[in-house]
Amino acid sequence: MIIPIKPWLDLANGKGSDGFNRFHRQARSGLALCADADIEESDLLYPAARSVLLSDHFNHRMEFYHDPILAPEILDAMQPIAGKQIFDGTVGGGGHAELLLRHGAHVIGCDQDDEALDYAQRRLSSYEDSFLPVRGNFRDMDGILAGLGIGQVDGILLDLGVSSRQLDNPGRGFSFRENGPLDMRMDVRAVLSAKELVNEWAEEELIRIFREYGEERRAARVAREIVKARGIKPIGTTFELSEVVGRAIPKTSAKNPATKVFQAIRIAVNGELEALETALEKAVNLLAPKGVLAIITFHSLEDRIVKRFMHRRSNPFIDRPEWSEPRPNPEFCFYLPSRRAIEPEEEETRRNSRSRSAKLRVAIKA
Repeated sequence: MIIPIKPWLDLANGKGSDGFNRFHRQARSGLALCADADIEESDLLYPAARSVLLSDHFNHRMEFYHDPILAPEILDAMQPIAGKQIFDGTVGGGGHAELLLRHGAHVIGCDQDDEALDYAQRRLSSYEDSFLPVRGNFRDMDGILAGLGIGQVDGILLDLGVSSRQLDNPGRGFSFRENGPLDMRMDVRAVLSAKELVNEWAEEELIRIFREYGEERRAARVAREIVKARGIKPIGTTFELSEVVGRAIPKTSAKNPATKVFQAIRIAVNGELEALETALEKAVNLLAPKGVLAIITFHSLEDRIVKRFMHRRSNPFIDRPEWSEPRPNPEFCFYLPSRRAIEPEEEETRRNSRSRSAKLRVAIKA
């Protein structure tokens, strides 16, 4: 189903609803939508000057945004023909969005990272009204689309996890490879940072997230070492945290011992798994018939959530030993082109090492 684009064009020309107009800004200044009513509107909107201040910084780092993962597979799944409207909930630097736009689709590019959205906005400016940048978390996609006057879309794409740009910027505090402030917030407006979590959360909570989100076997030992270290002085940088974790987990391979701990903290700080579960459920009503849901994951926790959701929602019938015959599944709403995850070809993993753990799962609305 192709959704008429007149509401889209009306919004682009400033003729949207009152709820939308509160956030509207002039050409390519971007939109900012947030479910938190306590945040001031002035804190959400993008001043045009930011583009000038950041342009030189981004121009020499464009390599981070040129190579969208699983590009041919995304094109095959989404079929972005002219007139289709697709919600890219993790637009990042605009790699996947540009791929979809190039083939004729209209794209709503959502991201909670203002630096990424600024870059995508400039990169995709030549597509004019076909690309609409919106700042927000994909967990709020229902409110975002409603604010734009859009009831359903033809596709929803989520490329999960931390981006190359975030990992490679020491100032964001996502990686132990370079020293930087212990932050890890994908949305800099968020109150909770990695520094607060590491220095203020109870030892039992640290153990829980290291086990659940990092699948770290030595979770208790790491948490105990962190509590001991922060009792002497607060842990404030990525190198300091990596060193503390290294005292609890001996290095036995090329992999940094802090890898799983950093992953767990990042997931907890950004509420990533809860956001994913919320977004999956909302996608059911936001997709038009034959609309496509495409999710790229990078670790087993995300993939497990997506796999279980899609399998649960794609079985027309439920059967149990105590029943005389199968019964209709009230949650059935998707068909799966494949029940297996799609993984990158060897050529892509050679070209982009960060694609090695990527898995794509696709579901089509019944």
